[in-house]
Amino acid sequence: MNIKILDSHLVSQIAAGEVIERPSSVVKELLENSLDAGATEINLEIEKGGTRLIRLRDNGSGIVKEELKLALCRHATSKIQSLDDLEHVKSLGFRGEALASISSVARFKLASRVADAAVGWQVVVEGESQVLLLQPNSHPIGTTVEATDLFFNIPVRRKFLRSEQTEFGHILELVGCLALSRFDVEFLLKHNSKVILKLTPAKTSKECINRVGEIVGKEFAQNALSIDIGSDSLGLTGWVSQPNYTRSQPDLQYLYINSRVVRDKIISHAIRQAYQDVIYQQRYPVVILYLNLDPTLVDVNVHPAKAEVRFRDSRLIHDFVAKGLKEVLTAGRAISAPDMLLAPTPPTYAPAPTAIYGASRQQSLSLVAAEESRVYDELANFASGIATSSSPSFIKSLINDHDVLHDNLSAIHPLGFALAQLHGVYILAQNQDGLILVDAHAAHERINYEQLKSTYGAELIPMQTLLVPIALTLNNSEINCVESNFELLRKFGFEITRSSPENILVRCVPVLLQDADVDQLIHDVIADLLTHDCVDSIVENSNKILATIACHSSVRAKRKLSIDEMNALLRKLEQTDSGDQCGHGRPTWVHLTMSNLDKLFLRGR
Repeated sequence: MNIKILDSHLVSQIAAGEVIERPSSVVKELLENSLDAGATEINLEIEKGGTRLIRLRDNGSGIVKEELKLALCRHATSKIQSLDDLEHVKSLGFRGEALASISSVARFKLASRVADAAVGWQVVVEGESQVLLLQPNSHPIGTTVEATDLFFNIPVRRKFLRSEQTEFGHILELVGCLALSRFDVEFLLKHNSKVILKLTPAKTSKECINRVGEIVGKEFAQNALSIDIGSDSLGLTGWVSQPNYTRSQPDLQYLYINSRVVRDKIISHAIRQAYQDVIYQQRYPVVILYLNLDPTLVDVNVHPAKAEVRFRDSRLIHDFVAKGLKEVLTAGRAISAPDMLLAPTPPTYAPAPTAIYGASRQQSLSLVAAEESRVYDELANFASGIATSSSPSFIKSLINDHDVLHDNLSAIHPLGFALAQLHGVYILAQNQDGLILVDAHAAHERINYEQLKSTYGAELIPMQTLLVPIALTLNNSEINCVESNFELLRKFGFEITRSSPENILVRCVPVLLQDADVDQLIHDVIADLLTHDCVDSIVENSNKILATIACHSSVRAKRKLSIDEMNALLRKLEQTDSGDQCGHGRPTWVHLTMSNLDKLFLRGR
């Protein structure tokens, strides 16, 4: 076949296919143009899921009469003028293809008026037909774009569209996503003349919470942790869900880079890594994250629809996000609705609330030690006090003093003090607010897991030499896996040698595992190793293996614990990072307040 230059009409439709996939693609381009034009009010009307009508009106800066026709040309834009501008892109749009692409696949009208013009003007286009003459239009300051009969001239593309509700669902999701990036802008969305979404500008804390609640859900606001780390050159702000609030799909993860809505594998992986040992498998957190960085460190010109970016130093970004989220999950607390801070409005973001852990936690622990010492001194003198005085008032005052001290300690110790053990599984403890139920195995597992992580990171996991090595028979793949990872297994506290083609000898195990079922443990660890392709990936996923080890080294169900052992476990859990979940993401404890208990028994307080 002979090589030929494509027809201009075909070129335009190919270009449009890269940018305009469905009605929501049109909405995205128009919304970004409005925000770039400084609009603070955006009115969006949709009919038939966007296939019949998409009309957007804004109060932005508008387009002058002489540039209306030019705005419909391909690669025409006011946002960049040189290569240097492209390397410092701060606007949402910059390719200059949006209006040209939309107008090539729909019946299109563009009307606008600038502030110093007495009247507005409009142009009309139908597919690739000639642009009509400019016509005056009684238009307020701002711009209105109207696209009707989408893909009327590309029947094949129109056939691939989904149902009306599905297409509108994509539009609704997009509007909500952009509304979370600009809390200062008013959004009104109608579908088939019905108001679906009305978001007023959020200027106060309460208004920001209302917007987040309308878009993401009120339950998220009640289970969110605030993040604010870094600096102007590299900063991360936003909200992430507590580990106990997750979803079966990553459908509520909103990522913004310099206010741009993106999908990014690097950041998504960092989120998974941060949550990997605090949420249950196959569950996903809810996040709203705003990453601000120098525009020269990110390339936004790698995707036709501007949905993806490329970082100059992806490892730096990945580790920055993962470390920041881990710190928040370790030290953070839930933000109740009244405490939620003003939502971020780029480029200024709200500070995170003061964490309850960190330096303040260390101060609290020293106070706890002093108070405990005083309580124990009081209790030691209790019996002698009774022996030396028969006065009922004296005994009553001692009991009252003890109650006060116990209440003070309960206020400092959120997990309270042990009362009993239920069926050898759950610890029942009383704190100042009610009842705490603790899964002893899960709690001990988290404690051991954090200790293992700490010692593994320092390569100090102590090993216990077995008096009699344990012989295990493995299959070929398991034997090969062990041989390939002798040194890695040693870092985990195992010393293993091969004794025959199908057998290994386990000579040393981590000290914590000296009483564990070593046979089952080794098989579990090998299974973890076999799920990865190389040593690098094994090292990156070492926490999962450590979680398996921690699980086997923890107290088992049905084991009776004394009150002292239970209290020791509670105190250790309070001092353990991410103590609310075990290494597999299960909760370690739950809290039933007196109010919760009153409701169960239909009591009024």
